[in-house]
Amino acid sequence: MAKREDSYSAMLDAVRAFHSKHRFAETGGEDLIYRIALMAEELGEISECVTKGKGSAALAEESADLLILLIGTAIAADFDLSAAFWNKMARLQRREARMIDGRIRVSEFRGSDTE
Repeated sequence: MAKREDSYSAMLDAVRAFHSKHRFAETGGEDLIYRIALMAEELGEISECVTKGKGSAALAEESADLLILLIGTAIAADFDLSAAFWNKMARLQRREARMIDGRIRVSEFRGSDTE
C-alpha cells in the first residue's frame, strides 16, 4: 500500500469527498442520530476484534471505520475535530491519574473516590 499523507487535513478532505460522492447531506447520511448508531455498531465490531482475538489487522480496519465516522460527524455537525482534539488533550495533560480496581484512570474524578 502506498503511503498517504497522514495529516488531519488530508483525512478531512477524503471524508468530505466521500460524503459529497454519496450525497450524505441530502440523503440522511449526516443525520447525527443515524451516525451515533453507526458508531455504536463500529465500536461493537472493535470489541469483537479484541474479545475474539481477530488480530491487529482486523482491529486496525474497524478502528479506521470508527475514525472515518468521527471525522464525518465533525463534518455533519460543523465542528473542528482537530481543534477539539488538541483542546481536550491539553485538559487531559493537566489531570492526575488514579489506580481504580487495578487499572489507571485519568478523569476529573468528581464526586466519590469509587468512580
